Amino acid sequence: MRISDQHIFSRDFRHVLEAVTDRMIPEDEWPSATGGGVLSYLERRAAEDAATWTDVIEPGLRALEAEAIEIHGQSFSELSAHQKDSLLHKVEQDSVREWPISSKRFFDTLLSLVIEGYYGSPEAGGNHGGKSWDMMGFRPGPVPESSESAPEIDLPQKTFDQLRDQYDVIIIGAGAGGSVAAAVLAEAGLYVLVVERGSWLLYSQIGNDHLRNHRFSKYGHNTGPELVGNPRTIVLAGGEERITAPFDGDYHNNAMTVGGGTRIYGAQAWRFHPDDFRMASRYGIPEGSSLSDWPIGYDELEPYYARAEWEVGVSGDGNAHSGRGKRQRSYPMPPLSRTLEAERLALGAEKLGWEVGSVPLLINSIERDGRPACGRCGQCVGFACPTNSKNGGHNTMLVKAIATGNCDLICDTTVERIDTEGGRHATGVRLVQQLGDTIQRRQVRAGHVVVAAGAIESARLLLNSSTDSEPNGIGNRSGQVGRSLQGHVYSGAYGLFDDPIQDGLGPGVSIATFRFDHRDEGGIIGGGLLANEFTRLPLLHWYRALAPGAPRWGSAGKEVMRESYLRTSQIQGPIQEIPSPESRVRLSSTVKDRFGMPVAQLSGSVHPESLRSASVLGEQAEKWLWAAGAREVWRTQPGGGLSGGQHQAGTLRMGNDPATSVTDPLGRVHGYDNLWVSDGSVHVTNGGVNPVLTILALAFRTADHLVKQG
Repeated sequence: MRISDQHIFSRDFRHVLEAVTDRMIPEDEWPSATGGGVLSYLERRAAEDAATWTDVIEPGLRALEAEAIEIHGQSFSELSAHQKDSLLHKVEQDSVREWPISSKRFFDTLLSLVIEGYYGSPEAGGNHGGKSWDMMGFRPGPVPESSESAPEIDLPQKTFDQLRDQYDVIIIGAGAGGSVAAAVLAEAGLYVLVVERGSWLLYSQIGNDHLRNHRFSKYGHNTGPELVGNPRTIVLAGGEERITAPFDGDYHNNAMTVGGGTRIYGAQAWRFHPDDFRMASRYGIPEGSSLSDWPIGYDELEPYYARAEWEVGVSGDGNAHSGRGKRQRSYPMPPLSRTLEAERLALGAEKLGWEVGSVPLLINSIERDGRPACGRCGQCVGFACPTNSKNGGHNTMLVKAIATGNCDLICDTTVERIDTEGGRHATGVRLVQQLGDTIQRRQVRAGHVVVAAGAIESARLLLNSSTDSEPNGIGNRSGQVGRSLQGHVYSGAYGLFDDPIQDGLGPGVSIATFRFDHRDEGGIIGGGLLANEFTRLPLLHWYRALAPGAPRWGSAGKEVMRESYLRTSQIQGPIQEIPSPESRVRLSSTVKDRFGMPVAQLSGSVHPESLRSASVLGEQAEKWLWAAGAREVWRTQPGGGLSGGQHQAGTLRMGNDPATSVTDPLGRVHGYDNLWVSDGSVHVTNGGVNPVLTILALAFRTADHLVKQG
């Protein structure tokens, strides 16, 4: 739908709209809102969201114009700058009377749109020439000397008609775990089919929209699933279900595309601490939690950690963070150089007597496998890599798998259910895909089935694959499928410095400490990582990183954006989340997806012990920033809602006892001889770090055992 210029941008109110936006972002040595292209952006938003314009913006503009005439006897556009700002302050504070809508709602809605148009991506219609980014010092692309991009490998795909009737192994999901399993099994000579519900997306198709990505998805994301036909539901306090869309935060969406989350992740490649595998033994089991020990330990996983680091590709310093378990090999690539921010934080840590070190990353620091070193661009996490230097399933393990000639890949295809016999043996899968207006289905047989769709979708699939032998879903005789869903609770702080501390070099995250991981600090359970953050998008800076009480519009607001962007540091990290049995995935009884399959129903909340740990970690982040010389510091506060986002884990946890777990220590579903799980859902706990390296390591281990079984 498109709103005509005559409707929203009519002669009667265009001058009011221009005058308001130019007071929200006035002209100085840098363009005003209208000079920066904000009206072009507003026109796009009006076309995409007509209701906001007809129900909020237009009535607000009419009321504002009437207010100006009543008070000053002049149109708003004819008032002095002081008069305009004074009236807008009244509107912002909701202190005007007899408006058709809340004046504050009008002000806040229009202000956020103006900010998006001025500081967002030029591709979105505003920010002409990227002038606001120049003003702030944000550099989106690679540094000049590293700007050469590597050609993308266009992975060949199969259609329904090209599939075999039977494969040795069918892998459901082409993310971190699925891609590793595909490579190991195909290289062992097994015929493999990888089924990916998302699309194969080129770099240009993922795009760089700062409002539609997995870091900030206000209007959508940049991978999958499609926004229409793929809902989930949330269980509210009263028990009713609320539908949530794929780009909403409580959907807990991980990227659904070939490569999964590895396509757009920040690529931190941490090993779990040895004590991460024995949390219950070390700390006890908090009331209301499902905290438990893993059935395996660090030493058993260590060679697979090394294999993941070398085969997928990690850059880092093997001597850093030495207290986190022995390693037999260093990393295959040196770490990326420290940023200016990291150097400043290192001095602060030295004052405090804290040990710090570099951050290992699944990113090339040197040329490797025909792909260049990281271009240090300013928009890494949430986006695909412009130089193809980020190492994910799509450009490493899947490439190896398909190169064997033993691996087929089919995209845009959903597995509706897994076929089984007697609750002991998987026989294949049921596939469904939509081509235009046509929905087609096909059954494919398999010697083994590997589930690697992520903790939420993997649990959903097992629950939906019920039979007479297992009426509550595969592997769910003890009611454990879908329970103990967890992600990560993040805690930290921002600090504002007197001088610039950001040099714009991505990915940004460069220095970390484990001073508060398994150190019994404040009596908390586990603790976690603290590190500086990834480079911030200008819009994220406005939405999340301005100091409390800082002006957010007008000349002062513009100056704050200009002066604080390169002077603000953020330290944060994930804590050891305490799992809860009531944080879970079930099947909705009322809502189905576009294929008629019950959608995932999510429920639960963060355990109080996790919030307590987050509070302690946030205090330490503050301390670090003060020691580094910040002049102002403020903390971030985690929410208490369900955690299960891009680090989702735990719904098909491994264990020795089928009464309390879903898979055995090898990742095979209890009671089955050929049904395996190869993603974060097998994690018993999720560590106080990013979990992808553990997903990769476990995938190597599970695939090895599948090969041995034959």
